[in-house]
Amino acid sequence: MKSFDEINERIKQGKAVVLTAEEVIPLAKEKGIKEVAEKVDVVTTATFGPMCSSGVFLNFGHSDPPIKMNRVLLNDVPAYAGLAAVDVYLGASALSEKEGAFYGGGHVIEELVAKKRIMLRAMGCKTDCYPLEHIETTITIDTINQAILCNPRNVYQNYAAATNSSQRTLYTYMGSLLPRFGNVAYSTSGQLSPLINDPEYRTIGIGTRIFLGGGTGYIIGEGTQHNPGQLKDQNGVPLGPAGTLCVKGDLKQMSARYLRGARIKGYGVSLFVGIGIPIPILDEAMAEAVTISDERIYTSIYDYGIPRRSRPSYGRINYHQLRSGYIKLDDKTVPTNPVSSYAMAREIAAILKDWISNGDFFLIQPVQQLPKDVLLKPMDQNI
Repeated sequence: MKSFDEINERIKQGKAVVLTAEEVIPLAKEKGIKEVAEKVDVVTTATFGPMCSSGVFLNFGHSDPPIKMNRVLLNDVPAYAGLAAVDVYLGASALSEKEGAFYGGGHVIEELVAKKRIMLRAMGCKTDCYPLEHIETTITIDTINQAILCNPRNVYQNYAAATNSSQRTLYTYMGSLLPRFGNVAYSTSGQLSPLINDPEYRTIGIGTRIFLGGGTGYIIGEGTQHNPGQLKDQNGVPLGPAGTLCVKGDLKQMSARYLRGARIKGYGVSLFVGIGIPIPILDEAMAEAVTISDERIYTSIYDYGIPRRSRPSYGRINYHQLRSGYIKLDDKTVPTNPVSSYAMAREIAAILKDWISNGDFFLIQPVQQLPKDVLLKPMDQNI
């Protein structure tokens, strides 16, 4: 047994043994789980993929004379202004009023991080304390006050793969799905995925410090659509979308390499977000959890050609097979394509490993665990 305090003391002394989730797998095969539990202190995990439930809170500061904003456009992308006078929330999937689905909130967020100038246009309701009714100016991330990345749903604990039985190409958040089972798309970093490496949420919870968009951030709760009751396989891994995280961090610390706006053809705009989460090896059970490999992580394949909430399943497949580039689907060889980037997840896990090894990043024990008794409810059409 090891504690967070003991592991942090080893980090402070420069003695902590830190491996990525990819590196710990061969060690476990060679030395065994007990050796991993004894010798390894921290395992780093990561993901880099499109996360539509992303966005930023921004505070512009007061103009002279002041304005109480009730309609705000940033590079012609609408931001929600139903907050205080000069606070807004810009959602990653918000679309430009001029360019539509070719440009949106995710691109504005990336450009803010890259220190580019953003055109701000705002309209307000004239009051005695806020007499200004309209303002046009430019801002940068350095000229505004707070810029808080706050993502309501990130880091899915597994996600279903997608295919298409219909006769036409479908344009979805999983990318383009070719007709007649032309491809299978998937979007999880497999053996590097954070919540797959801590399936019972023992070390990942409210207060956990993380790598977020190139800076440091925190988990502030379970994410929307958190679904811990998802069906699991014999390895304890959910066979589809399960747990999620709500995260926050200071956008001013972040990098445009790890926050990238994206246009998904025929679907809209999203934001690719890089997240890395350290997992302390407290005991043999945690050591066993973090040594799971792609061969043992399965997901389900669903047919997006059926436009319903419940889609037909075409069985289960592991991430080793998905990452090989081709799988068998009803005796047909079908190409596979990732929506998320394994290479970027590997890079983030390595950076977080270096931060910890160098004593620049310490672990925080969660102040509260993520809930395990939440039920995911559908929307019923009852009128």
